[in-house]
Amino acid sequence: MTDTNTAANLLSIESLIKSHDQRLETLTKELRVQKDMLDGILDNDEEYRTSATEASKYTKLKTIAKQKVLKQPESVTLVEKVKDYQSQIKELKVALSDYLSQYVTLSGINQIEGSDGVLRQIVYTARLVKKTD
Repeated sequence: MTDTNTAANLLSIESLIKSHDQRLETLTKELRVQKDMLDGILDNDEEYRTSATEASKYTKLKTIAKQKVLKQPESVTLVEKVKDYQSQIKELKVALSDYLSQYVTLSGINQIEGSDGVLRQIVYTARLVKKTD
């Protein structure tokens, strides 16, 4: 492989790493928001709250009430979004791990500057963590 090809591949992988890292961060934040919204719906349902308080005695009632709330249209939509975000995050983590491995192999460097300007170290599990001084 020529130096030009290596440099082009390295830049391409670095770009993929940065875009996946950003998307992973965005999806993680959005997942947290969606989960909070779903928790809010559950917490605002009187039957669910009452059942949850008595969970040690009425675990079965709590489960039934939760299922009822989760069958409501707004809950179904949020549950699907949460599952979708979780799936996307899992896929992005796998792809990012692969890109990081390729980056380390091609560059011989185990750190990369994120699109936010923060220097991150690539650890053995091939994931990004913020670099500490």
